[in-house]
Amino acid sequence: MTGLIEVKLMELNQLFNSMDPSPFHERDLDRNAEEFIVSWAQEHPRQHNLKLVLHLTKRPADLDEARRVVTESVTHYFDYRASMTLREFKRLMREGRTALLVGLIFLALCQITATLLTPPAGNWQAVAREGLTIIGWVAMWKPLEIYLYRWWPLLALRKLYQRLSVMPVEVQCAP
Repeated sequence: MTGLIEVKLMELNQLFNSMDPSPFHERDLDRNAEEFIVSWAQEHPRQHNLKLVLHLTKRPADLDEARRVVTESVTHYFDYRASMTLREFKRLMREGRTALLVGLIFLALCQITATLLTPPAGNWQAVAREGLTIIGWVAMWKPLEIYLYRWWPLLALRKLYQRLSVMPVEVQCAP
């Protein structure tokens, strides 16, 4: 089954970022157009193939060339976004490793310090020991957050961008 994404535009240039000076086939998509396409793609089940249909009100001078350029641009753009998301994932994993190392060292120092306060001779030592234990585990929050929750949305987004980079693109003009 195919998940259809339809975009209605006055003219083809609305699809692209007007501030991007690069050659046409490598131009960035307009931020609003990208958000629209991505949000509709997320609505379709993952097992469905995707297809983008652009409905243009204004017919381009060379329709065949416009179709070729749009297909290349969409493919290039979402392939680029997939590679950038993979790069972001790798950066996050490096950050997670560093945070884990720092957190474990800090936790160990807190635990060693807490054991030096044993046996409690007074109330303040019991409070300090518990405080050190708690703060040591709080220091582990960031690596746990990264390794439990933050990595998988990036990989899901990358897979979505990969699906978008290989979807067929159709350009239709109003009669």
